[in-house]
Amino acid sequence: MEIGITGCVGFQRARELVMRYGWNTTCFQIVNPGIEYWFGTDQKSVVGFNSSGGVRVVVGAPVCEFEALEHVAGEFENDAARNDETVCYFGAEARLESVHRNSEHHSFVLLGAQPVWQPARWEEVVSTNKSIRAQLNRARNKGVVITEWRIEKARNNPDLYECLYAWLKSKGLPPLHFVIEPETLDRLENRRIFVAERNETIEAFLILSPIPGRNGWLTEQFPHRPGAPNGTVELMMDAAFRKLAEDGFEYVTLGLSPLSKRANIEPFDNPLWLRILLAWMRKHGQRFYNFDGLDRFKSKLCPEYWEPIFAISNEEQFSGKTLYAIALAFTENHPFRVLGIGLKKAVQAEVGNFRRWIGSRE
Repeated sequence: MEIGITGCVGFQRARELVMRYGWNTTCFQIVNPGIEYWFGTDQKSVVGFNSSGGVRVVVGAPVCEFEALEHVAGEFENDAARNDETVCYFGAEARLESVHRNSEHHSFVLLGAQPVWQPARWEEVVSTNKSIRAQLNRARNKGVVITEWRIEKARNNPDLYECLYAWLKSKGLPPLHFVIEPETLDRLENRRIFVAERNETIEAFLILSPIPGRNGWLTEQFPHRPGAPNGTVELMMDAAFRKLAEDGFEYVTLGLSPLSKRANIEPFDNPLWLRILLAWMRKHGQRFYNFDGLDRFKSKLCPEYWEPIFAISNEEQFSGKTLYAIALAFTENHPFRVLGIGLKKAVQAEVGNFRRWIGSRE
């Protein structure tokens, strides 16, 4: 086996394996910057991960044939143990959950749910939903036009970067990484990109990443300028879903809605301490990450069903250490600095709001 491989060679090998065996929704995220690679002894498997705080935080699940999944996961976990590390599969789905469901040595945390559509049925969804049609018409009436760009045109395009950075600047936290890496415009091979333009200005763009094992796609990110016309994102989704249907694809998802309870699964309880923490985050963390808003947006597009998304750790009880390692992975090992920047932005926003209120009273 080979471990810790980064750079061009590892990236190319990982991408080839993903395009052959990738099934997990986040499978293509392992080609993003900053991901380490472990390759199995069978030469047909790869795991993308971030090693932080004594935990290997995996992007979703091992990429391999389903029949080999249990063996590959065991081989990877044994390798981690030899290096005094545990393993957490962040964003695991039904396949890996089925492998470890009855394991006494693995613990599960329900992260949320992801919505799923069949592209061929999208036209029916639009035709029967007045709210969606209204949003699409709002954007069209404002002159928003959606086109799919060639990779050669989109790669490192300065106008796309300008739109991306305007969107990131509007967020409550500085850019996060790992499975929500925003810097993908230099790695667009095998991806698709749809761009929303109005009056020769890019208002938004949508990047899709492939899920080869399901003949489908993930809407990896959809940055949009603050103040973009209402319905712009919906219009991009509409154009992309219709094109995917035309091209014969069978599956599309908008990805994880963190803390969403929409997946229809048997009663599932996270550890009590984690339930309390997540409830606090959902109530008080809206300034930094709008969990409820994202969940509502995805649900308004009328998905056919929701799939549960898990974090699976190879420890008997999911620990605070593992949760902290996940935070390290998303913040490039600087969670407190990221939180500090977020708090500073929050204070600045409140000061600005107060000054505007004072000005309106004079």
